[in-house]
Amino acid sequence: MFRRLCVWILLASPLAFAASKEILELQRDVAALTEQLRQLKESQDRQLAALTQLVQTTLNTADKSNTTAAVIQSNLQQTLKDMESKVVTPVVGLSSRMDGMSQDMRTLGTAVSDLTGLLTKLQGQISDLSNAVKVMSTPAPPPTASGGGVTGGTTSTEVPPISSTDLYANAQRDRGSGKLEIALQEYADYLKWYGNTELAPNAQFYIAWIHYSQGDYETSVKEFDLVLEKYPENNKTPDALYYKGSALQKQNRRTEGAKEYRELINRFPTNDLSKRACDQLTVMGLSCGPPPRAAYPRDCTCRRSYRAGPPPRLACAPAT
Repeated sequence: MFRRLCVWILLASPLAFAASKEILELQRDVAALTEQLRQLKESQDRQLAALTQLVQTTLNTADKSNTTAAVIQSNLQQTLKDMESKVVTPVVGLSSRMDGMSQDMRTLGTAVSDLTGLLTKLQGQISDLSNAVKVMSTPAPPPTASGGGVTGGTTSTEVPPISSTDLYANAQRDRGSGKLEIALQEYADYLKWYGNTELAPNAQFYIAWIHYSQGDYETSVKEFDLVLEKYPENNKTPDALYYKGSALQKQNRRTEGAKEYRELINRFPTNDLSKRACDQLTVMGLSCGPPPRAAYPRDCTCRRSYRAGPPPRLACAPAT
């Protein structure tokens, strides 16, 4: 048995030696790998520690930033509250005061309007009282001859209840304020009582003008004719000629209207209304010059008439 054992030992020795060598190399590799793992672990631990430190620093910085932002927000809110208390509140108070002032102004306007109405009524009452006093203080008219003749251009023995100045002023005021019917009556009363005064042509002209402004052109033409016939020399003659021509033109009586326009231009060439008359003639397709000379009937002779100043114009008189 011993011999066999020795033989087996001798036979196994090379194998054991070879296996031992490989085990040693393996052990060396394992040791190297273990060292590498240790080093890798140490490196990872260091990196992890550094990363942890960085994260902690970041968290600390974020906490500080949040704290700073909260402080800034708190300060901003406090500032806004201070501004609101310093600005908004006075503005709201000012708005309330402005609303109150606006209401006061409306109340004042209403009061002024009411006061104006009262003053107007008072003025009318004073005017009526003044007229009544004038009527009461006017002496009785002297007795007239039998039949009551005409004196001073008045066609009636009735005593005027108001002076010519006041009556004309009332008519002018009523016409200016749009009370045309009242003004018409006042102008008619003026002509009735003061038909020979200096302002009578004006009263007659305004009667015609009121009819013209109301669109009653036919009546206005008749009234303008009274201005031109009863008061041929007055300051309203150019106006009467122009508006008579305009009234005729509005009635499509173009020839008659053009005649009045041309008479205005010929008699008052420097008057402003002459230019307007020329413009109207142009609109009608006519010239501003004198019309063609008409032939006179054989049963009349022509005489030169210098009616109303230059330029002279020819008028036909019946043959004698």
